[in-house]
Amino acid sequence: ALHEGHVVSAQELTVLLQPVFTQNSRNLILFLQDTLSIEDFTYLSESYSNKNPFQNEILQSSPSSLVLPAVDCKATRDLLSFLQASGEWKLTNVTDHDVSHLEMNTSKPNLLVVQLQPLVSGLNEISALEAIAENDKIIGRLTMDLQKRGIHFSVIYTAVRPSRISRRTDVVWELRRQLMATEEEDSLSYPPLNVTTGNGTCILFYASNFSLNANSSVLIDLTNATFVTRNVDTSSSTCSDFNRTLSLKYTEPVNKISSLEIRFLMTNKFYGGSSRNWFTLDSVEIIQDGEKFAKFNVSVISAPAEYSFHCQLVGTSNLYPARLIPSNNEAKNWDVSISRLQIQGFNIENNQFSYASDCTGFFSPGIWMGLVTSIILLWILTYGIHMIMQLTTNSRFDDPKGPALSVPQTE
Repeated sequence: ALHEGHVVSAQELTVLLQPVFTQNSRNLILFLQDTLSIEDFTYLSESYSNKNPFQNEILQSSPSSLVLPAVDCKATRDLLSFLQASGEWKLTNVTDHDVSHLEMNTSKPNLLVVQLQPLVSGLNEISALEAIAENDKIIGRLTMDLQKRGIHFSVIYTAVRPSRISRRTDVVWELRRQLMATEEEDSLSYPPLNVTTGNGTCILFYASNFSLNANSSVLIDLTNATFVTRNVDTSSSTCSDFNRTLSLKYTEPVNKISSLEIRFLMTNKFYGGSSRNWFTLDSVEIIQDGEKFAKFNVSVISAPAEYSFHCQLVGTSNLYPARLIPSNNEAKNWDVSISRLQIQGFNIENNQFSYASDCTGFFSPGIWMGLVTSIILLWILTYGIHMIMQLTTNSRFDDPKGPALSVPQTE
């Protein structure tokens, strides 16, 4: 029994998961989504009753189930590491969402990690509904395949951070900014990827969602492999005083792609106009299977050399603030989407990001609209006051007892 508003800690989660480790059939499937909250199950189902996103009956058909309304972000962040340390699991990352060809030795415990497609920040509710419905179909398809093969298993469906953060309304204004800062810090699901040399950390890289789309048909989600399981090779990264390259190599990220390498090429130059050094991300390169080479030029991504760079959305879409522009024909076959990108290639201290230079300028479209409207209204007011000040009154008037007033044409 859980009290309302109680958040399950990492220690409590360890106790609650003990029955999974002591049962005979120790096959565990971890469905991991980027964001999810208990309110999503009721809100989306009630708001769009004709399009219920939760169709499979895995919870209803299972002999036992446990629902935890709220779990500490730190507990879910370390969940995979905890599961791996809790037993001699055979870890398998399911990337193509198909287990029909997967060979499982049921005599030994198996841990299947399924990274569901992300709910990219900025999507409207309809798009989020469709994304969750698609993930629900993936869950149903995988569990049905295992059931048909007679394999007994347990399922954990969770996310690395909540999709809905409730904010306290009974606190004074001075405390609200502190609370929001704490919630933002807790929402980070994993530490950034770091590349180290003999002198310490030389590159830091973080993203809440890192995905590619090849030929508009093959979705490659690299978020889990890059930041959670760290199933990525960064040994080819290079670090010098003026040029640095972040190299991310993946082995069989999805079916039909044996190897994939992504390079971020950065430079550090001195600019006389600002009398300081600036770091820029010049280009991004994608190498598939050691043969296909795609290169993208980068716009907007730059910051003072002492700072890091942050942007909410980076990719090939024209709607993103920071764009990756294809520079060869092969690059046109790729779509890149990176959410909440933060990268730093120079002057890293204490293995932490420095102050972030954001891609969104101070003058947003709303601010520009307000300024232009205010200037137009101010001009109308000034013109009206000027016209009123030009009005004059007669200096002489007719005297009914005297002769008529004669006004020359010159006046």
